[in-house]
Amino acid sequence: MTGKNKKCVLTIAGSDSGAGAGIQSDIKTFKNHGVYGLSVVTAVTAQNTKGVQSSLSMPAKIIDAQLKSVFDDFDIKAAKTGMLAGAGAIELIARYIKKKKSIKLVVDPVIYSKNSFTMLNKQGIGSLKKLLLKQTYLLTPNIPEAEILTGISIDSIDDLETSALMLFELGAKNVLVKGGHLKHSVGLPLGTDVLFDGKRFYLFNTNYVSTGNTHGIGCTLSAAITANLALGHNLISSIDKAKAYVVKSLKRTQKIGKGFNPVEQ
Repeated sequence: MTGKNKKCVLTIAGSDSGAGAGIQSDIKTFKNHGVYGLSVVTAVTAQNTKGVQSSLSMPAKIIDAQLKSVFDDFDIKAAKTGMLAGAGAIELIARYIKKKKSIKLVVDPVIYSKNSFTMLNKQGIGSLKKLLLKQTYLLTPNIPEAEILTGISIDSIDDLETSALMLFELGAKNVLVKGGHLKHSVGLPLGTDVLFDGKRFYLFNTNYVSTGNTHGIGCTLSAAITANLALGHNLISSIDKAKAYVVKSLKRTQKIGKGFNPVEQ
C-alpha cells in the first residue's frame, strides 16, 4: 500500500512498558493491517507479563494537546480507546469525537488488568457510560467489564445477549460482548462472542485456542477491528477478520516473560 493511500487510525490508550498490550500492541496491530497508527497516551504504566505494578495518568492538558495535534494534521478514518484512567480523559475524548462525525470509534472499556490493577476508576466508569458510549460506534467489553457496566451476572449466551442489549440502550451503536470468560456455552463453542446492532444478535465462533498466553488479547482484537473498519470493511466482516487475526496470533505465541505472555504480533 502506497503512503499517500494509507489510512490513518488512532489509538487512545495507556502505554505498556512490556509492549504486550496498550498503545504498543495497538500500533503493532495497525502496522500488520497496513494502516498508519497514531497515538494519544492517556497513562504510563509499569507493566510486564506478570501484571501492572504502577501507573501515572497524563494531565488533562497533555491529553488535550495530543488530541488537538493528531486531529489538526491527519485524516483519521477510525479510532479506538483502551485504558482511559479517569473521567477527565473521557470528557476530552467525547468532546473531540463528537465533532468528528465521520470517525468510527471503537471503545474497549479497560477497567482492570489481569492482576486486578485498576485501569479505570469509578468516576471514569460513570463518565464512560454517560458521555463516551453516546459517541461509540462499537463497544467491545469482555464479560467482567460487561458485568461492571450493566450490574448483571453473565453465565450464559442469553446473559451475553441481555448485557449487549443493555449496553446498546446506554448509547453504543453496536455492542460486541466477548465470551472468552464464559465457562460453558451450551451447544456453542467456547469463546463465542455476541454482537447486537440494535436490530438483531449475531454470534461469532472461532476455533478456541486453549492458552494462558493471552496478555493484550482485548487490545489486539479491538485494534484489528478498528483497522479493518478504516480499510472500508463493514462491521461484520471487520469482526470476522479481527477474530481470525487474533486466533493466528494466539497460535504462534512464544514465551517472552515469566507470566501471561502476550499474543504474538
